[in-house]
Amino acid sequence: MQTESVKIAMNGVTGRMGTNQHLVRSILAIREQGGIPIGNGRVAMPEPLLVGRNEHKLRHLSELAGGAPWTTSLDEALEDPDVSIYFDAQTTTRRVDAVLKAIDAGKHVYCEKPTAMTTDAAYKLYEAAVAKGIKHGVVQDKLWLPGMCKLRLLRESGFFGEILSVRGEFGYWVFEGDLVPAQRPSWNYRKEDGGGIIVDMLCHWRYVLADLFGEVEAVSCLGATHIPERIDESGNTYKCTADDSAYATFQLAGGVVAHMNSSWTVRVRRDDLLTLQVDGTKGSAVAGLRECRVQRYEETPKPVWNPDIAQPIDFYDGWTLMPEVQEYDNAFKVQWEMFIRHVLLDEPYTHDLLAGAKGVQLAEKGLESWEKRAWVDVDELQRIA
Repeated sequence: MQTESVKIAMNGVTGRMGTNQHLVRSILAIREQGGIPIGNGRVAMPEPLLVGRNEHKLRHLSELAGGAPWTTSLDEALEDPDVSIYFDAQTTTRRVDAVLKAIDAGKHVYCEKPTAMTTDAAYKLYEAAVAKGIKHGVVQDKLWLPGMCKLRLLRESGFFGEILSVRGEFGYWVFEGDLVPAQRPSWNYRKEDGGGIIVDMLCHWRYVLADLFGEVEAVSCLGATHIPERIDESGNTYKCTADDSAYATFQLAGGVVAHMNSSWTVRVRRDDLLTLQVDGTKGSAVAGLRECRVQRYEETPKPVWNPDIAQPIDFYDGWTLMPEVQEYDNAFKVQWEMFIRHVLLDEPYTHDLLAGAKGVQLAEKGLESWEKRAWVDVDELQRIA
C-alpha cells in the first residue's frame, strides 16, 4: 500500500467533543485502522497538528496521540505548507475569524457547528470558501447514527407509506454543579459566550429533518431558561443567560409536521437520549441513537378510551426491533473519512458551509419565533453558481 499523508491542523481539540469524538474516535481511530483506502493501492493517512490555547492540555493530548506535534499559534499552523486541512472545534464565538484565516491561507476547511452566531456571518464563510476555491465541510454527525440510518432505510423502502409527522425528544438532566458536578461546560448556559440550546440543537434538527423528511419551511419555537443559576468550573455561581430548553414545531416541504423537544432540564424515561417517532399511513417507527422499533399498519392495536378500567393493552409489546443488517462505525469518523476522500478524490459532498449556514439560519429563526411568539418562515439560502 502507498501511503498519502494528509496533515490536519486541529484547532480546539482540547474541548470534550474535540478530544473524544474528533481526535480519539475519528483521526486516531483512522490511523489505527491503517488509513483510508483511496484506490489504486493507496491509503490516506491523517497526520494531526494539535492547535489550542492551553499548553498543558496540548502536551497531554500530544502524548495521547503518540507524540503528535502541537502549537498555541494558529498563524504558525496555517503557515505550515504541509497542512492541507484546517479543522475547527472551538467555541462558536471564536470560529468565524479562525475559519476565515484558514480560507485566506488556502486550506480546506472542516468545522463543527454552529459555524457562526448569525446567518450573515455563516453565509460569508461559505462565500469566502467558494471564492477561494477550497473544499469545505461542516460536521453533521447525526446522519450516520445507526438509528437515523435505519429510519432512512425504512423511508427509502416505502415502509411508512405517506409520512405524516415526526416527534422528537432530545435531552437529559444536566446537573447544576452544586451537589453533583455538571457534565456540560458553563459557557453552554451563557448567551454572551455563544451558549443556548436553540443555537446548539436547531442546527442539528435542520439537517436531520432535511435529509430524512423534507426541508424546513417554517418554525414555531418557544425557548426557556428553567434553571436560573448554575455553578461554573471554578466553583462560582453564575447567572444563566441562555435558554436550556426549546420546544419547536416545524412545517416541512411536502406537508410533514415535525416537533422537537430539546432540553438539558429533563429526566429521561424513554429508550434513549434522542428518540424520533415517525408516523405514516402504513407504519410507524421509533428510533434512538442506535436501535429502531417498528409497528406496521396491520399490527397496530385498536385502543378504546375508557379511563374507568386499567389499560388492557401493553403499548410497548406491539413494536418489533429492527435487525442489525450491517455494521455501523462511529458517526463522526464516517464523516471525517468522507471529507478526506472529498478533498483528495473530489467525491461529491453536500455537507458544506452552505449546509452549515442553513443550520444557523434555522436557529436564528427559532430565536426570532420565540421573541415574536409567532410562526416564522424559513427562506431558502441559494447556492452560489
